[in-house]
Amino acid sequence: MPVPPIISSGSNPEYAEWVFTEAGIDPNRIHLDYQAVDTVTNFTTLADYFKTRNIRSVYLITSDYHMRRAQVIGEIVLGSRGIDFRPVAVPSARSPEPLTKVVRDAARATLWVVTGETGSSLAAKFR
Repeated sequence: MPVPPIISSGSNPEYAEWVFTEAGIDPNRIHLDYQAVDTVTNFTTLADYFKTRNIRSVYLITSDYHMRRAQVIGEIVLGSRGIDFRPVAVPSARSPEPLTKVVRDAARATLWVVTGETGSSLAAKFR
């Protein structure tokens, strides 16, 4: 049985449902998951969900400017659970995100693999 499309934050529900409906996918099959608060938690909130359902491969669909960071996080988080992914970049007119964001979130993803924490709660303590 195919895995339903899972939208993890990033897009508002109405837009996400519209995009998939336009692609011919029944809106009742779409799973909207808004637990995540940022890109790292987009992965960490779903990695164990995939693992417990024996999902071994997923498509990662995001904007082209965001793909490098998403791929690095995906390699760390999903890879730690034995899950492969195939990137699908959505074209945009934006420049790729800065390498500093990629490195920061790679460190946060690694922290999650080791401790189960992403560091997002730590940031609140230092504000």
